[in-house]
Amino acid sequence: MGDINNTIAQLEFAQIGWVVPDIHASVQFLTHALGIAFPEPQQVRAQDLDMSYRGEVVAAEWLTTQTYNGGTFIELVQPLSGQSMFHDYLEKYPQGGTQHLAYRLPVAGFERIVNELSEQGYEIISAVDHPIARMAFFDTYATLGVATEIMGITPEGWKAIEQMQR
Repeated sequence: MGDINNTIAQLEFAQIGWVVPDIHASVQFLTHALGIAFPEPQQVRAQDLDMSYRGEVVAAEWLTTQTYNGGTFIELVQPLSGQSMFHDYLEKYPQGGTQHLAYRLPVAGFERIVNELSEQGYEIISAVDHPIARMAFFDTYATLGVATEIMGITPEGWKAIEQMQR
């Protein structure tokens, strides 16, 4: 068994995820002050993604938008209702902040990385099995100060990433 540093070193850094109390205010600030453009926020339901929270798919909704800037994806999430790791974060930090960092690899290596982190004692907070990626969010707050998202990108996902990077 290795440690989290060695596990993450095998991966490509992909995304910064911010949880915010007002996504429109955050988009406006980032767009006007820093020149970072975002698509219109979309409403997401955990049930539609079959996204688990602490092992169960529960009713939860949030707004989200994501853009590609300078080699990294920036994701903004505003919790709306229900319970999720995003709601937990905003409850603890009402002003919002960086909630997770995401690392990616081809989907073929996803289970190996998830198993490594699980064997190191990190709990999965949420998980998604989507056509473009399998995702697992680990509770690495005590070690890293943020949650860690592992994304196993499918062939369809790599195509979507290329389109988003344009």
